[in-house]
Amino acid sequence: MGGPYDVRRPVMRKPPKGTMQLLLLACSFALAGYAGVRLLGDDWLGVTLWFVGAALLHDLVLLPLYAVADRGVVRVFGAAGHRERAMYVRVPAALSALLLLVWFPVIGGQVDRRYRMATGLPADGFLGRWLLITAVLFAGSALLFLLRLRLRLRRATKDRPPVVH
Repeated sequence: MGGPYDVRRPVMRKPPKGTMQLLLLACSFALAGYAGVRLLGDDWLGVTLWFVGAALLHDLVLLPLYAVADRGVVRVFGAAGHRERAMYVRVPAALSALLLLVWFPVIGGQVDRRYRMATGLPADGFLGRWLLITAVLFAGSALLFLLRLRLRLRRATKDRPPVVH
């Protein structure tokens, strides 16, 4: 309670100081505004509907789904007394989900014809590649976990006093 990782502690952000920070902030808003004008220039209604639909889909469907999945992972590791180990599942799962979200139309095979016309390449194989990348992410996370566990065990045995017989 009250430690550096306490989520209940408010995060205090300092307002920008100096003219350089204010100039960078103004430039970032100008760039975002320019990108918005360019994006909404041709089909503003379609882009607006897509953006609102994506926000609603995320907030009403995806957020509850991955919150329940994360709570399940934390509960499993928390019951074993190793709640901090949940990060070794969270990170590869989040990266895999992000890849699936970005490449879903191609992975799902929904844009085969359009993809082939645009690139001249076949659209098959994306599902297998995504599954392979997901397996590599989880395997890398498991390897990192094992290496850190081995290092922690080695340190624990090194710090232990010798047994007198």
